[in-house]
Amino acid sequence: MKIFETNSTPNGRRVRMFLAEKGIDMEYVQVDIVGGENISPEFLAKNPGGRIPVLELDNGSYISETVSICRYFEELDPANTPLMGSNPEEKARIDMWQRLVEFNLMMNVGFCFRNVTGYFKDRETPVKEWGEVCGEQAMKFYDVLEHQLSQNEFIAGDSFSIADITAICAIDFARVMKLNPGEQHSNIQRWRDAVSARPSASA
Repeated sequence: MKIFETNSTPNGRRVRMFLAEKGIDMEYVQVDIVGGENISPEFLAKNPGGRIPVLELDNGSYISETVSICRYFEELDPANTPLMGSNPEEKARIDMWQRLVEFNLMMNVGFCFRNVTGYFKDRETPVKEWGEVCGEQAMKFYDVLEHQLSQNEFIAGDSFSIADITAICAIDFARVMKLNPGEQHSNIQRWRDAVSARPSASA
C-alpha cells in the first residue's frame, strides 16, 4: 500500500498522525499540487476529484477522502489504539465532534486560505470577501471548543481521537491566516500543548 499526499497540507498531516498513533508504517508519495500534478490525467485516474490524500491498496484500487482512509485502517485492526471509538456511544460521540470540527473549523480555515490568498487562482475564482467570512466563522468555533475542553481532557471525551487530530491540524494550519485562539481560550491552549507533545504530532 501507499498514500499519495502533499506533506504541507493539513489533510495529509491528518492521515500521517492517525497512522503514527497506530504505529503503522506507510509509503508516502508526494504530489505537487501547486504545479497541478493532482489534476493531471494520471492522478485523476486515481481520484477523479483531484484531491489528496489518496490510498492505493495492494489490489490496485484507490480510496480517497481523509476520514475514509482513516476508517479503513481503523477497521483493519479495531483493537489497535482505537481512534474512532470502541462502543456505539463512543463511536457516535467521536463522529459527532469529528464532523463539527471538520465543518466548522477545518473547512472554514481552508476556504479562508484559498479565497483570501488566491493560492489556486489559476484553477478557481477566489472571492476574498467570502474567505474573510469563513475566517470569522472559524474564529467563532473556538468558543465552542473552549467550552467542550473546559469539561473534557480531549475533544470527544477522556480519550484522544480522530477529532483531536482534525482539530490540531486545522488550528496549526490556521496560523497561516492568523486565525489563532485568543487568551480567553485557555483550555484550548492546555489541550494544544498536550496534543502537540505527542510523537504523532510531528509525523
